[in-house]
Amino acid sequence: MPVIKSAKKKLRKDKVREKRNLILKTGLKKALNTALKKPTAETIRKVIILADKNAKNNLIHKNKAARLKSRLSKLIKSTPKKKLADKPQKSKSSKAKK
Repeated sequence: MPVIKSAKKKLRKDKVREKRNLILKTGLKKALNTALKKPTAETIRKVIILADKNAKNNLIHKNKAARLKSRLSKLIKSTPKKKLADKPQKSKSSKAKK
């Protein structure tokens, strides 16, 4: 245990920082797992935000954050999107048969 007053204060601050960093890191891991299971635009957006925050606070390396964002953006591009043209349209031939 520290004896000097400033060392005691530093120990208190370090404990608070450690808890905050752990919350940020686990939040990123949970969001990443949900984004991998359900790759929607909303889940991927949350992971990108959390990755940037973690990289900014030096919890993960900036290249790791970039790599995560790149892989997730590839996931969202590979999922098929429904367009307005893909909607089934009523055929006129069914009226002519009646």
